[in-house]
Amino acid sequence: MKLFYFFALLAVLATTALAWEKEDHEIFDLVSDVEASEGKGTTFYSWLDVPSTATTSEIAKAYRKLSMQLHPDKNPNVKGVQERFARLGVVSAILRNKESRKRYDFFYKNGVPKWRGTGYYYSRFRPGVGFVMTFLIFVTSAVQYVIQKMNYKKDLERIEKITAAARTAAWGTKLVPGAGQRKVRINLGSSRDDDGYSETKWLDMVVEGQDVFILEPNGDMHLIDSSTAVQPTIGNTWFCVLVKSLFRKALGSKSKDTLENVDGTIEDSDDASSTTGSEATGTGTDSSKAARVPTVKAGGKRRKAVKRR
Repeated sequence: MKLFYFFALLAVLATTALAWEKEDHEIFDLVSDVEASEGKGTTFYSWLDVPSTATTSEIAKAYRKLSMQLHPDKNPNVKGVQERFARLGVVSAILRNKESRKRYDFFYKNGVPKWRGTGYYYSRFRPGVGFVMTFLIFVTSAVQYVIQKMNYKKDLERIEKITAAARTAAWGTKLVPGAGQRKVRINLGSSRDDDGYSETKWLDMVVEGQDVFILEPNGDMHLIDSSTAVQPTIGNTWFCVLVKSLFRKALGSKSKDTLENVDGTIEDSDDASSTTGSEATGTGTDSSKAARVPTVKAGGKRRKAVKRR
């Protein structure tokens, strides 16, 4: 369940990244530049010293007031004043435009994404659908592979525990193997069913030297050792399994179509030979008699011939 939520979160982040447009990227960069020059936490509204509910005229008035203070002609020796003045004009234009202000207000209320770093990924790299899908496949397959390794380690520990218990039951605590085979029963522990009743599970095993076998009810024996556990492989991850399954289905469908074509050819030949045989049989006889077939009921009895008037 935790893995499901993890993958769902990745999908949501990928969808959100794809939903950002060029205008959003420009707002992200502008927010970073404003905080870098005017102080961390500075917003477009706080820089203009107006509330977020300010009208367009109030924003225009605040812009004129601040632009006079930051005008390069009044601050000839101030470093970076031209960039600040130009940036102020862009901020004012965004807030005075209904659509762009709506975009900014969304991030103003919900916050600008923090994981973008320096802004390089927004301005120069926008992930497409192919990249996002490849990324998700890689991440989910890697997580599944790690889980396979964890399960493999647990299986090895369980096998070692079971085989050690079988050898102890067969040869004693000194573990000195005797001649021939010895049948033992190993307690696998208790489990509770839906009604709450506890049931002890036993496993019949055969020990022969250092080899331990699982004994089936029909008398078959299966060696149990480290090779019994399923080793983790990339081929067992969900994407590789899906690709192999689709490939097999494609080959199966192709083979089925080939067999159907062969069967159709045979059936056509049978029909042709059947027709030829009927025609040959009917040669020299009355065609109406040759074509007459007795009518049979569902029960298999022949119906009496009834003359039509």
